[in-house]
Amino acid sequence: MSVQSESKVLLMREAKAQSVAIEVLVWVGCAGSYDARYRQVMKALFFILDQAGISYAVLGAEEGCSGDPARRAGHEYLFQMQALHNISVLNSYQFKRILTSCPHCFHTLSEEYPALGGRYKVMHHTRYLWELLRQKVITLAPQTRAVTYHDSCYLGRAHGIYEVPRAILRTAFSRPLKEMKQHGKTAMCCGAGGAQLFKEAEKGTDAIHLKRIQQARQTGAKVVATACPFCKLMLMDGVAEKEVDMSVRDVAEIVAEQLKKKP
Repeated sequence: MSVQSESKVLLMREAKAQSVAIEVLVWVGCAGSYDARYRQVMKALFFILDQAGISYAVLGAEEGCSGDPARRAGHEYLFQMQALHNISVLNSYQFKRILTSCPHCFHTLSEEYPALGGRYKVMHHTRYLWELLRQKVITLAPQTRAVTYHDSCYLGRAHGIYEVPRAILRTAFSRPLKEMKQHGKTAMCCGAGGAQLFKEAEKGTDAIHLKRIQQARQTGAKVVATACPFCKLMLMDGVAEKEVDMSVRDVAEIVAEQLKKKP
């Protein structure tokens, strides 16, 4: 997968050729590679890593889709083809951990690749950012806008990661977090999981992402925080369709915006 051409992010093959020790391999993912809106999240994450002094690199064109959509859609053969290709590439490099902003990639890389021989230390970016904040490697200047948080299914129900994103938001905002009617273990899906993002919408009275935006609107918050590319893109579409005065921001974008820059 390609990273934006203007990016100065180091490629793993360049790091290997230059014998540069890499702490973090950033798994860019499909949305981070091809969706112009979500590429802003990857730029924010790279900025944070730069400010934190973390050595990191990406696979670039060597990275393929994790295979999550193929497996969820029932195409096991395609999933294994994609996974085995990625494992072969990953095993040719040395790094301490894989960092991804996509809960779907996080789940696939950490829980499903080991069965095919790919065993890696994988972290979702919210956990990694919280560690940087907790250890005071980076610090934030809190803003005063009201914020609500949308739980990703694959981050929440699949992995029990509910508190970490909220801890980051409590650090980034001075006002208390406004929870939606359905949150945490009872949170509503954005409507894109399980490969639903890639199929035509089914008939119904209202789309799930539009119902979710209505719940967010009822909190009175001006910012909807997300931690998943599927969720961010679906909720952005919902805001546009409903013409709601809210912004949808990934946790990494919020941290980058509030970051106290080092000299």
